[in-house]
Amino acid sequence: MQINLIIILSTLIVSLISIVGMVTLTLKKKILKQILFILVAFSAGSLLGAAFFDILPEVVESSGAAGISYILAGIMIFFIIEKYINWHHCHEGDCDVKPLAVLNLVGDGIHNLIDGALIAASYLYNFHLGLITTIAVILHEIPQELGDFAILIHAGLKPKKALFLNFLSALVAILGSVATLFFAKSFQNIVPILLSIAGGGFIYLALVDIIPDMHKELDKKIVVIQSVALFSGLAVMFLLSRVLG
Repeated sequence: MQINLIIILSTLIVSLISIVGMVTLTLKKKILKQILFILVAFSAGSLLGAAFFDILPEVVESSGAAGISYILAGIMIFFIIEKYINWHHCHEGDCDVKPLAVLNLVGDGIHNLIDGALIAASYLYNFHLGLITTIAVILHEIPQELGDFAILIHAGLKPKKALFLNFLSALVAILGSVATLFFAKSFQNIVPILLSIAGGGFIYLALVDIIPDMHKELDKKIVVIQSVALFSGLAVMFLLSRVLG
């Protein structure tokens, strides 16, 4: 019962990250951009660190070669979700603003559902892995939620409505964690499978979504700062894995 409560509280905290969008209402565009590129680079490091220092070693130890296959499955699942739902960006310059808002909310809801499931699965495996996963998700959610909020504003929604709808989408993470708790009791093998998918998903998000965008930056000063932030994310997750391990 105690671990179930911890899972729900952790997922709720992650969901509350969605209201970080209100920060954009008080910041100038230039300042927000400077903060975002640092947070994005740091989140890439934290995702890779969580995957390689914690999730993957646990998966290989418990599932062996099968775990590696599920990691690959995780990468492909995230590819399919992003490719065909495409919640991050509107790539066409003439896209309708209303479908853009709906796509973003639906896609982000699915993403949050997966996040909730991954957090629950990690805690069910062991406490320290659950904590590491929660921290990694939070570090990734901060820049993403800022971006999602900006997309909704761009799509024509009022700031308060955008904030509210983004928060509702974030709450779907709790549904993911509850569903995982329910099914994990019936199917014990689901936990290592979800952990493997989590590792693949974290790797995909860092290497496909975030780092390629970092390569577009040509300013040498910003490149250095981003690199430091990236390695800082890795270092933090490495230290956490050792301290909590």
